[in-house]
This record gives sequence, C-alpha cells and structure tokens, in this order.
Amino acid sequence: MADTLVELVEGCRLPVLRKNQENEDEWPLAEILSVKEVPGKKLYYVHYIDFNKRLDEWVTPDRLDMKKLQFPKKEAKTPTKNGLPGSRPSSPDRDVRKSLDLNLQSASAPSRGKTLPTPKRKAESVSLTSQGSAAPSVPSLPSSAEAPQASVFPAVVRESFSNKSREEHEQLTVANGTTRRLVPSQPGRKRKNCGTDEMIKVFQYNSPRSASAFLPPGEDSQDSLDGIPSAPRMTGSLVSDRSHDDIVTRMKNIDCIELGRHRLKPWYFSPYPQELTTLPILYLCEFCLKYLKSLKCLQRHLTKCNLRHPPGNEIYRKGTISFFEIDGRKNKTYSQNLCLLAKCFLDHKTLYYDTDPFLFYVMTEYDSKGFHIVGYFSKEKESTEDYNVACILTLPPYQRRGYGKLLIEFSYELSKVEGKTGTPEKPLSDLGLLSYRSYWSQTILEILMDLKSDNGERPQITINEISEITSVKKEDVISTLQYLNLINYYKGQYILTLSEDIVDGHERAMQKRHLRIDPKCLHFTPKDWSKRGKW
Repeated sequence: MADTLVELVEGCRLPVLRKNQENEDEWPLAEILSVKEVPGKKLYYVHYIDFNKRLDEWVTPDRLDMKKLQFPKKEAKTPTKNGLPGSRPSSPDRDVRKSLDLNLQSASAPSRGKTLPTPKRKAESVSLTSQGSAAPSVPSLPSSAEAPQASVFPAVVRESFSNKSREEHEQLTVANGTTRRLVPSQPGRKRKNCGTDEMIKVFQYNSPRSASAFLPPGEDSQDSLDGIPSAPRMTGSLVSDRSHDDIVTRMKNIDCIELGRHRLKPWYFSPYPQELTTLPILYLCEFCLKYLKSLKCLQRHLTKCNLRHPPGNEIYRKGTISFFEIDGRKNKTYSQNLCLLAKCFLDHKTLYYDTDPFLFYVMTEYDSKGFHIVGYFSKEKESTEDYNVACILTLPPYQRRGYGKLLIEFSYELSKVEGKTGTPEKPLSDLGLLSYRSYWSQTILEILMDLKSDNGERPQITINEISEITSVKKEDVISTLQYLNLINYYKGQYILTLSEDIVDGHERAMQKRHLRIDPKCLHFTPKDWSKRGKW
C-alpha cells in the first residue's frame, strides 16, 4: 500500500504488484514514468524493469510497495580539471595532442591576437559488420527482456578468419556432455575453412555428440547491434535509431482500438493525432484503415466507403487467404494509416510518412462482408542490403495461428520469383526473431531430410545450394545450422548430423503447420525499380 506521506516522482523505482502468466501475484521492480491525477486518486504509469514495454500500464497506489522505494539518482556533475567547471579530465594522449596543436598555432600565427582555425579531423566511418557485439543490446531496446536476442542468436561464420583466432577457439570442445581442453593444434596442420561452396556431408540419425567442433565466432546475424547505419541510406529504412526517444514516446498513448469485429489493446506508442489519444476507444475502418473519433462517425463513414478490400493488386488467393500488393506512392493515405496501426505493435521500427520507397503486402481473410486484414509486411522497392522485409506484423487477434510463418514464407516466395536471396531488416523484435528462427529451421530441415544418397554414399550439399533453393541469405542459413547444433567438424570435413530428436521434433512441427503458400496461386511480376519512371 502506498504511503501518502511520500511524494512519488517520475524516475522512482519500487516493486509493483502484477499477475504473471499463471495468474499468481508477483512484485517485479518497476520505474515510474508518469503521474496523473484523476478524481479521487493518483495513477502511476510504470515500466517493469527487465520486462517488455508492452506490459507497461497505469497502476493505482495500492499496488505499490513503498518499503523498497528507490528515488532517482541525481545526475553526476562533469569532473572538473584545475578547478575550472565543465572541463574534462585529460588523458596523456589528449595532452600531447593539445600541446602539438598549440605549438603549431604559435608557429604559424601571422601576428599576435590572430589565430588560424585548426582543421577538424574527418570522422572515420566504421563498418557496422565489424563491430560484432560491441553494444550490450539491440538498438536501445525498451527493456532488457529483449536484450538476450542478440546474444542467444548464433554467430554467422566469417568467410575468412585468422588461424590464430581459430586455434584459440578450438581449445575447448564438448564430448559426451563434458568439457575438456584439447591439445593445441600442431603447426602445419591447419584446418580448412568452411566455405559456402564446400560440400557438406549429411548424417542422419547420428548423435550430434559423436564428433563435434565449434565453428569460429563471427558476425551476429542481427547485422548491427546499434542499428545506426554508418552511411546515409539512399532508400528508406524503418529501423528506429532511438535517438529521439523521450518520455512521451515511451508511453502508450492509445487505450483501445476497434477494428472491425475486434478490439485491440495497443502495446506501444503510435503518433496518432493528439486529440484522439484522450478517447477511450479509437475507431478504425477495417478496409481503408481511416481513424475516427466515435462509433457514429464510423457508421457514417462506412456508408460512403466503397472499399471492401485493401487498395492495390490482388497477387495471391487460395481458399479464404489473399495477398494484396500496395504501392506506397500510389496509395499514400492507406499506407500511412497502415503504418500508424502497425506502430501500435512494433517498437523497433520508426514511422515514416514518406511511404514512397516501400511496397506493402497485406494478407487478408475473406468472408461475406469483405477482405479483413490479418497482417502485412513491407519491403523497400530497392534494397542495397538484400532486405526482403522491412516491417512484418500479424495483428494480435490472429497471432499463434500460423499466419506469421505464412507471411514469412510469402516474402521468400517473392524473392524466389525475383531470383534473389533475402533477409529481414534488423533488428527483429522478440516475437519476430522467434518466428524467423522457427521458419528457417523448418525450411532447412525440410531440404536436408529430402536429400537422397548417391551410390550408397552420404548425401552432400553446400551452403550456397541451400541458399539458392530457399532464397534464404547464406548468413541466415549458417546461423540456423549453428543454432540447431547441426554443423560439426569430423575427420577433416564439415558434416551435418541429424539426430532422432531433431527429426522427430521437425515432423511434429510440420504436422501442426497447416497453412502453406502454394506457388501456383501466386501471380506476381517483379519490376525493375532502379528506373525512376517505375515509381
């Protein structure tokens, strides 16, 4: 119970009562982000530390444990040097550079009282792919609950790496469940790189512990952990750099959205007009996604709205499932409304009102009233980094029903038609990472289990061949094989060992996967967007 004698301010931390998934009481530590007064009491907007932001909520004072209250720490003042406020403590390197600059200025000054400006050093651009795991978490994640995404996601093999790092990494190996130290490799006996064109033998029904060796550590498949590009992109990107985060965007601003027959509780902030954020319910037309302030306004709008499906071309239909391709330039209003809705459930992406560089693929479910939106993904018309997805979302009422994997599968079917390999734009959300990892695993295992041996020998396949068959980028193929612990080094070559547990688990998963894309039902002609006239 909150003590009314203590004034709670923004930034305070204390345990807050909430229900967990088993409907049991728990008291996780939370931070107060905002305070507001309603008739008769105060409400506190709290963010649970180490929990996802979508669990943030307004709480009443009786749910606060004041006994363990932590007041916000005061910001430390900048250390002083020589008693002068605001100056930083110097380092030997900085002192030497400063003295050199002073000597240079005094030597080259034309007269007393005048100084020549010293040329500024150009900032060196650092390739993000070489930064590895320099940052502690995915671009300023809202909570550390999502932070392990980058660390648990398996590293991608570098195509070339030093022998020294390889030997250091091979000091430990796992055999029969125990860790033991290996004898350092002898000079002259260097292991061969696992190139993507190298043939890899596939062993089925063997224990993966029979012979194992670690692949060298490489770049994380999350591309960059701070999400900020080293150079300006020529095309649009929906990755949020989190540089403009403030207390407003950290808080949900919409209480409830009514979309057709569903009422949705938003997870995150979305920049809908300010006057609509105070309404108890925000009404959306489920066909054109226009936002309205009241049910009466919605009913009046529906009498005038002629749409019964998303604008654009229907490029796929099988049963009740359809996909529509929408050009962000030709259907700007619909695309902006779709981004506003999606931002309620995507925290890692930012919202661009300039939707011209993007295509939107909306998945719908058909009934007698029309085509109802289930989810969507967007992609750049021109991607310099082989991205085939910018944002991807299944609306909450349709989650955990196989629609997410269907969206992912459709994005790769488009890549197959385009003759390209693709990968989703990073960083992925926690749910997005799980969906992609599951899709990659099932797709690759499907390929491996269908391989047939030649002349009684073990079947062989290369990483490049897997990538070409599936249109999954090579880095994602390698990271998935590592995540599944399939790739091993045995008797001078790399092998893939499929244990009975992996095969049985894959077969059970595929029996539950009823929704699949039928390439015969896809009617899609890719365009060459490099010609600006196509825009």
